[in-house]
Amino acid sequence: MTTNPTPDSVSTSTPVNQKQKKNLVVLDMAGTTVADGGLVEQAFATAAERLGEDPATMIDYVRATMGESKISVFRHLFGGDENRAQQANQAFEAAYGELVADGRIAAIPGAAETIAALAEEGRTVVLTTGFARVTQDAILDALGWRDLVSLTLCPADAGGRGRPYPDMVLAAFLRTGAVDDVRQVVVAGDTSYDMLSGVRSGAGLVAGVLTGAHDEAALTGHGAHRVLGTIAGLPELIREYEA
Repeated sequence: MTTNPTPDSVSTSTPVNQKQKKNLVVLDMAGTTVADGGLVEQAFATAAERLGEDPATMIDYVRATMGESKISVFRHLFGGDENRAQQANQAFEAAYGELVADGRIAAIPGAAETIAALAEEGRTVVLTTGFARVTQDAILDALGWRDLVSLTLCPADAGGRGRPYPDMVLAAFLRTGAVDDVRQVVVAGDTSYDMLSGVRSGAGLVAGVLTGAHDEAALTGHGAHRVLGTIAGLPELIREYEA
């Protein structure tokens, strides 16, 4: 007996490859695509010292919140004292910029090639950071990455909240128009906050990498679908999920 197809049977006739195509890839910078050799901690320590604070009292919180907007970190550390937090943030950005200017950063091996490979596959790649725009631009200039991707985002570009909020991922989704479903978005990063921002955005694939701040347990514990040794394994992982 022939029956009319149900809505479910109609939807499954959509080609799987088209339905699952993950054409927007949102990548973190420091620790994921950029090797900074612990410069974040060094810059925090320098900023604390310049303000007459003991960095030893802050470092555990700084490590735990890697990936978060830096001004948010300072707001917590200074108990909501906005003036003090802004001073600390400015000192941090200045200290980190000095380290970048001294040539203390480099690309994660294979990162630029991975980004190029993703673009060649027709995927839009967006680079995000918890740094202020001035620091993000300094990193892009130091690496010669100004033309590597079409869009870079810092917390101020997405309302100011930064990670672990999903705002930067959703801003990438809205601004690029690369996909029409958040489940077609890929998020990759090295911190638990990167994972949380990806999960909270509804991204279809959230991948952790072990080249930065947090270990596999922290990444999976905060929602990573898979954990890779480096970002170089991401194109193959995306193809696997699409299949």
